[in-house]
Amino acid sequence: MTPSSITSLAQRAQLERVESGDGRIAWRRFGAGAPLVLLHGGHGSWLHWVRNIGALCEAGHAVLVPDMPGFGDSDALAGDPRAPDRLERVVEALDRYLDPLLGAGAHIDLAGFSFGGLVAANWVRRRPAIRRLALLGPAGHGTRRRPRAALVDWRIEDRAARVAALRHNLEAHMIADSRRVDDLALAVHEASCVGTRFRSKEISLKASLRDVLRSADLPVLTIFGEHDVTATPAEAVAALERMDSHWRCVIEPGAGHWVQFERPSPVNRNLIDRFA
Repeated sequence: MTPSSITSLAQRAQLERVESGDGRIAWRRFGAGAPLVLLHGGHGSWLHWVRNIGALCEAGHAVLVPDMPGFGDSDALAGDPRAPDRLERVVEALDRYLDPLLGAGAHIDLAGFSFGGLVAANWVRRRPAIRRLALLGPAGHGTRRRPRAALVDWRIEDRAARVAALRHNLEAHMIADSRRVDDLALAVHEASCVGTRFRSKEISLKASLRDVLRSADLPVLTIFGEHDVTATPAEAVAALERMDSHWRCVIEPGAGHWVQFERPSPVNRNLIDRFA
């Protein structure tokens, strides 16, 4: 898939801009079948799932991919972008804005990546109609981070320098194999960074995931890339498995944090199996 195919994928989507008194959320719907909602990460957008949407549609799902509030084509939450209740307000907005698309209380399956994984886990507590859950490199795990290099400012007018900064950040934080930092990865990362107005870092660093998941009475699949720098995957998986031995935890060899982009085929198989 090339950057030009982002346009083709977007053209396949049914774009819904769900509005209420405090703004709108952009949802993109693909395919038909059992509803599966995918949540992107911090400094992200619906394009974090660019290599997964097609396979999940082919497996018989209606795939719904929002830009969460303060990201991409969606309006930002009103008020202070650092407000302490902003995670709860994101969850409440997603839940409220999903009902006009599917009907009040409709059953869904749910997958979240990075910050979106933490949002997804919190959403389970609010929406009993969530049937199954998958978390990819979820935030809030509380284990050691393993930074490879400091991130650099990409907000540069010079085009070549801007692309170099984006590439550096992808290699430092998102993708383990530098050969996979291709034109598509750069296009997705740039568009997502430009569209981000939500402050997620402070929320992601808090060790809240296990406390949230203790109340989750549903099957959970967790996937970490082997080289995820935002976590120590073996420690995170061990902590989660101690909570519930029936949860399925996968460490994907050779992958970094953006595991569903870097290793789409095995990740897609795992998601299809989980949501079958």
